[in-house]
Amino acid sequence: MNDLANVATSSANRIARLHLMAKSASIDKGEITDKGSINQRAVLKQWDVLAHALHDGSLPYILQPQPRTKPPPNNWTFACNANPNFRRPAMTSTTRRQFNHAAASMAALGALSPLSARAQSLEQVKIINGFPAGGTADATSRRVGEKIGGTSYSKNAAVVENKPGAGGRIAVETVKNAAPDGATLLLTPYSCTSIYPHIYKKLSYDPFKDLLPVSIAAIMHHGLAVGPMVPASVKSVKDYVTWAKANPGQASYGSPAAGSIPHFLGALLSGYTNTPLTHVPYRGSIPGVADVIGGQLASMFTPSGDFMANHKAGKLRILATSGPTRNPYSPDVPTFAEQGFSELTTEEWFGFYAPAKTPGNVIDNANAAINAGLLDKAVITSLGTFALISRGSSVREMDRSQRDAFFRWAPLVKQIGFSDDS
Repeated sequence: MNDLANVATSSANRIARLHLMAKSASIDKGEITDKGSINQRAVLKQWDVLAHALHDGSLPYILQPQPRTKPPPNNWTFACNANPNFRRPAMTSTTRRQFNHAAASMAALGALSPLSARAQSLEQVKIINGFPAGGTADATSRRVGEKIGGTSYSKNAAVVENKPGAGGRIAVETVKNAAPDGATLLLTPYSCTSIYPHIYKKLSYDPFKDLLPVSIAAIMHHGLAVGPMVPASVKSVKDYVTWAKANPGQASYGSPAAGSIPHFLGALLSGYTNTPLTHVPYRGSIPGVADVIGGQLASMFTPSGDFMANHKAGKLRILATSGPTRNPYSPDVPTFAEQGFSELTTEEWFGFYAPAKTPGNVIDNANAAINAGLLDKAVITSLGTFALISRGSSVREMDRSQRDAFFRWAPLVKQIGFSDDS
């Protein structure tokens, strides 16, 4: 028992950090999971010992282990509650004088220092995205980048750099290795941060360690479109499936990248309908859309906004979109769910990230500037031409959404059976 008590005592600093995380709203729905290096198995056997340590009256919050019949060996789950035994230290005349002196000193330093958080404003920010110019990622980067100049984040509008290739991974690696000063941001779909970890065994980045979420930028619905290779009589997803089964040699579909959500939507449609569909990955949407229009490729799954101009011009036909409801910018196109394919319902977002270790005040400034830009009517209208729904977020909301997507797609990736060895 003494050994277990020592284990609990040795975790006191970790628990203190966790209660601070609770105050900073890092706990979702009253729970937090911590992966630590202490002897977790011993602690799991004696919940009461650790719980006693957590009831130390010096902590305003307590994180109580939640007993489980078969607790996971590498995780603890805690419920965060106010500590009824908390004893707030009394402020004596000495500590009061020290507090007042420290507060005055810090105020003076804040007024004099040219590096105060409110005064910092970067000269120039670079936004890197991993897809070609002219697509939805490029449009989002440029429209938002134009609006962050003249803010507490940046004095000038952002410069956009496209680094297409490897399904967006080259851009992620570039930002991972950038200086953590806020001058470099990544704009990427969450495929790169929530799905690729399930696919690539030797992924060169850890999205949860090498990047910091800044803000969601826009919601996208993916679409299935066909071109002149597919007869004009094909006007629905069911029509397309019937045609594909009758023409297996021509039944191919493109996507902006192997391992992307559009790729997996095609794979899921193939599996659910027992239809052989050959996947053709591209370096972004634009080359694939061009091949659909030119008759070299039968169909394409990609963000529906990349089809919009050609759909309106009659050069291709969007058969369905993946949102839970019709996209507000293409109300004439039914959803997959409306046509009996609810399994293909999904939304994806573009989001901004910064390199790990970027200071919190810089992240806050970037978040504020990006969210203000996304509320601009000109930005909303411009993104709408790409069927993108302008929508910002807090840092925490983006982090939670990324993690939700990570866990939601894990079983689907396994079901599809795709990996970097495929």
